[in-house]
Amino acid sequence: MLVGVPREVKQDEYRVAMLPVGVEELTRAGHRVLIERGAGLGSGIPDEHYAQNGAIIVNSPEEIFAQAELIVKVKEPQESEWPLLRKGQLLFTYLHFAADEELTMAVLQSGVTAIAYETLRGPNNSLPCLTPMSEVAGRMSVQEGAKFLERPQEGRGILLGGVPGVQPAHIAILGGGVVGKNAAQIAAGFQADVVIMDVNVDRLRYLEDVMPPNVNTLFSDRHNIRQQLEVADLVIGAILIPGAKAPNLVTAKDLKIMKQGAVIIDVCIDQGGCFETSRPTTHSDPTYLVDGIVHYCVTNMPGAVGRTSTYALCNVTFPYVLQIANKGLHGACGVHPGLIDAVNMADGKVTNKPVAETFGLAYVPWTP
Repeated sequence: MLVGVPREVKQDEYRVAMLPVGVEELTRAGHRVLIERGAGLGSGIPDEHYAQNGAIIVNSPEEIFAQAELIVKVKEPQESEWPLLRKGQLLFTYLHFAADEELTMAVLQSGVTAIAYETLRGPNNSLPCLTPMSEVAGRMSVQEGAKFLERPQEGRGILLGGVPGVQPAHIAILGGGVVGKNAAQIAAGFQADVVIMDVNVDRLRYLEDVMPPNVNTLFSDRHNIRQQLEVADLVIGAILIPGAKAPNLVTAKDLKIMKQGAVIIDVCIDQGGCFETSRPTTHSDPTYLVDGIVHYCVTNMPGAVGRTSTYALCNVTFPYVLQIANKGLHGACGVHPGLIDAVNMADGKVTNKPVAETFGLAYVPWTP
């Protein structure tokens, strides 16, 4: 199979979808790999490292998309890439269709088979391709929150851990999944006062067992969320409904009960965000104010730490890439049945139910 890895063109995106070792493994298995020139530079991987392991370095995305049977990316195709997609091609990347109707329709009309990292199911119903980037984003959310709580960044002027004789920051985390757990661990290390909220009581029991004493758990309902908004210096949105748009847990009206200069980090902005006032931002221009509340809604948070994120991502995505290359998508599904859930579109039809429901499109189940 001819596998293509284009350079990411989303603003401030420094990850790359394949490591040199992946190129070596694919070429050893008899496949060819096209890498766009400069694709790995944001992650500290020069072109020669790919070439030394058997990659063919090409100069443009047009060459990649025109030739490759399987396109492996990190982020969803950007508008400049939409015309390059073609029927019969396999596209394996993060897609987050439910948050973007224009992207959804463009990819649907292209006729590609769209395989989404974020809906691929692993053993025990896990999300193996989403987990490492959720870990990165969860840890980054506290790091970014600490920075934007500083007064020069329009925050409240709060040090997360406080100092002797001064209270630490209060952090409310909405969602106790992978993002929330990682955020809570880092926030606890800063010695902040942390509350993590979820609707799954069994998950809360688990978190209560594994977290240090400065992390408390709270059932997530409307009244408890509002109570936390009143006292929080930093609120982290960490909700996930796989494939579907994130629910709005905090309304625009709710901002009025928050402290001036409090910070919102909406990690689920890729899926539309869980704050009504959230809108996508970039690493170059990450924040904006609404009613005196700092909003950080960067859609590719892990992209800022490209080297860490690239290695963490490729560790989990490459086994699927290799199986698809070796056996084709249908054969790979026999080895990894969870790939069936990853197929969001095929033959011009929507094969993911939450995406279809979000936009009122026909849902056609896909079977290998």
